[in-house]
Amino acid sequence: MVTVSSIYEGGLRCRVTHGPSGATVVTDAPVDNHGKGESFSPTDLVASALGACMMTIMGIVAERHAIDLRGTTVETVKEMTATPPRRIASLRTRISIPLAADHPHRPLLEQAALTCPVHRSLSAEIDIPVEFVWQE
Repeated sequence: MVTVSSIYEGGLRCRVTHGPSGATVVTDAPVDNHGKGESFSPTDLVASALGACMMTIMGIVAERHAIDLRGTTVETVKEMTATPPRRIASLRTRISIPLAADHPHRPLLEQAALTCPVHRSLSAEIDIPVEFVWQE
């Protein structure tokens, strides 16, 4: 169990603290929702969590099989709904992996990304296409 605490600092800004480490993240409402857009919005953190989770689970699998995934990148494009209620409509994710397309562990690594806890926890109403780009 992990406790994450948040405090509202005013001006649509929150400070979030990770209990075990004390690390903090500041969130701000986006410009299109009355904020200043000076930091991650809460929904930006969802997009960030998806990409980081996918890479983390791929990394766990890669370590088990002595595969070096250094240099792997993830880009997630978050789109919000155009009409109320305001929510995340899609999280389009592109994972670029600096390994050959015919790598023997390709299916295992792709499956790892698609079964990360964040991906599994997101609403079925969110479109979550994932593109894998294998680069030698």
